[in-house]
Amino acid sequence: MKKSYICLALILAIGTVAFITPALDLPLLNSLFNWGVIATLLVVLTSVAFFFEFETAAVTSKEIALVAMLGTISAVLRVPFAAIPNVQPCTYLIICSGYVFGPVAGFTVGAITALVSNFFLGQGPWTPYQMVAWGLAGVSAGYLHRFKVSTTFLVGFGFLWGYLYGWITNIWFWTAFVYPLTIKTFVITQVNTIWFDTLHAVSNAIFLWILGTKTVAILQRFKRRFAVEYL
Repeated sequence: MKKSYICLALILAIGTVAFITPALDLPLLNSLFNWGVIATLLVVLTSVAFFFEFETAAVTSKEIALVAMLGTISAVLRVPFAAIPNVQPCTYLIICSGYVFGPVAGFTVGAITALVSNFFLGQGPWTPYQMVAWGLAGVSAGYLHRFKVSTTFLVGFGFLWGYLYGWITNIWFWTAFVYPLTIKTFVITQVNTIWFDTLHAVSNAIFLWILGTKTVAILQRFKRRFAVEYL
């Protein structure tokens, strides 16, 4: 069985137990129940599953090296902009990488971005959520390539992911520091960061508008050079 399938089975099992446990109304079991730990475990397993999937999906060692290099470049792009609230140029590169190389590679670039850049900006319980958020941006961009979308659509897509990224990464704060965990407190947590998410969304749109088409063209050239054809 593929390792990624094992991770998926664990995710389903943990998720099922997490939803059944509160309904059992067992005081001892409920006292040990922690949504923050469970949510973090689920996002970690999601990242691990995608890494295993990339390990089996990569065609050549050159492709593996290129994806690793893109993840590192993306991480480096993030560091100088850390002083500007939530302006993340790495998001545009993750979207372009996923668009050209596909969903699995896109997730890998996004996850590497968060993991590597946080060695400089600070690791913490937020890192797995950032890995998944940027990874999912790369995954979703990978499916856009089938439709040959325009630059304007890509810009709007990046704008949307400025908010989606914030909503996903806010989950760690909500599960760890907010009580009680209800729809109301979840919405309030998300609304409190709307200005930061807007800055991220606008900066994504600007980077993709100015650099998106050129970056995609460069990455497509590298993809053609590294392609393997069987005759």
